[in-house]
Amino acid sequence: MKVYITTPIYYINAEPHIGHAYTTIAADTLARFYRMAGYDVFFLTGTDEHGQKIYDAAKKQNVSIKDFVDRNTETYRKLWNMLHISYTRFIRTTELEHEETVRNIFTKLLQKGDLYKDDYTGYYCIPCESYAIPEDENNPLCPDCKRPMNKISEPSYFFRISKYTKQLEKYIEENNFVKPDFRKNEVLNFIRSGLHDVSITRKNVEWGISAPVSENYTIYVWFDALINYLSGIGYLHNENLFSKFWPPDVQFIGKDIIRFHHIIWPCLLFALDLPLPKTIFAHGWWTSGKDKISKSKGNTISPEKIIDEYGLDALRYFLLREVPFGLDGEYSEDIFKKRYNSDLANDLGNLVNRTLNLVETKMSGIIGNIPANMEIIKITGEVFEKYQAKMQKIAFSEALEEIWRYISFLNRFLDEKAPWREGCSNVEEILNNTIYGIRSAIIMLTPFIPDASIRIWQMLGLEETPESNGFKLLNQKIPEGIKTNKREIIFPRKK
Repeated sequence: MKVYITTPIYYINAEPHIGHAYTTIAADTLARFYRMAGYDVFFLTGTDEHGQKIYDAAKKQNVSIKDFVDRNTETYRKLWNMLHISYTRFIRTTELEHEETVRNIFTKLLQKGDLYKDDYTGYYCIPCESYAIPEDENNPLCPDCKRPMNKISEPSYFFRISKYTKQLEKYIEENNFVKPDFRKNEVLNFIRSGLHDVSITRKNVEWGISAPVSENYTIYVWFDALINYLSGIGYLHNENLFSKFWPPDVQFIGKDIIRFHHIIWPCLLFALDLPLPKTIFAHGWWTSGKDKISKSKGNTISPEKIIDEYGLDALRYFLLREVPFGLDGEYSEDIFKKRYNSDLANDLGNLVNRTLNLVETKMSGIIGNIPANMEIIKITGEVFEKYQAKMQKIAFSEALEEIWRYISFLNRFLDEKAPWREGCSNVEEILNNTIYGIRSAIIMLTPFIPDASIRIWQMLGLEETPESNGFKLLNQKIPEGIKTNKREIIFPRKK
């Protein structure tokens, strides 16, 4: 069983922000889930390093283009390391292997007749690196970023996506290709309005992959970027790897790049006679004061600052718990703190701390001498079944809701049984059942909060990590005579 998961490659003209972290954490969480379920996972992420915007940014900073892309790419690597992103491959579009793959595909499409030469006249937005039609030609502003567009007129090579209109429409109608579901009609309506062939070369861009033609053209940065999903998995250079993992199972994107991924990308794969991805999931935006958080708006939120204040796992948890994946979400420190204190500090943290405290005082720190009862085992199985279904549907917040219902049940169970009462006759049974439930919750939480899960696991005195043994641990009883380790507050309350 295999799973191939991708993020978009990130444009390196500025520092990464919470929006980039959101996509990558989502992909990482799903990758960890499938690894724990026993799948062979290939998880691709990376950076997009070509285009006029990159060239202009380097020139503005008075540094060489190589130094600029190397330095900015490293900021993404560092952040992914800080977020403990478990990618299989980090691809850069300036890699020789990728550039060779792009030229190879360009040549194939040219030979097939899916590329042709014509004149392009229209408007181009450098910040978005995209062609678009402004609403008002007297004041040509980009429909996406609202900044001035340049009118250009130049010869170009066009990709004949109009050829694949009916094929694409049929594929989208019959498959779960477009996610979330409410995006499907949006994409179909765009297709039915008529697909126009797209220009895929630029004449006067100094920083890009040179097209394998006699004219001095560079390949359009978006066409170049889409091909990373092929080059990153060995399309041209590693046939065994490519045949094992292709096609992608889940591709994560932001909703602002739907047209490229749900229109141009599948048409490119049709032209190459390759199977299409099973699902491309377009998530929503994080907003601040109702404005999209973005580099262009200057309202970016630093993931590093949140991690410094609340910890890595708090950030990972909040981003995937606060709003249904696919919708927009409002970020503020008050919202973050409320979720952190309520869920992580109170519900989970307090459950773990008071249970281990009781194990120390009532059982000398020894757990596992009495197996869990059938009620706990039954409820655990039911929760896991629902959790698994939600994860497979990429419904992260709903999966976490299932786990939190389970954590709430464990808190109620402990309150009702009250093993701290004088004369309680079955203290060991109560606490062992609670520990069994905590262990089960931590196993399911591991894809979301991997660091905190390991720390709690170690406090429980358990040896095998959740990730190394996967979900099969849910069906195993806790070994007898396990001794708990020193308690620590994983999620201290914030005032």
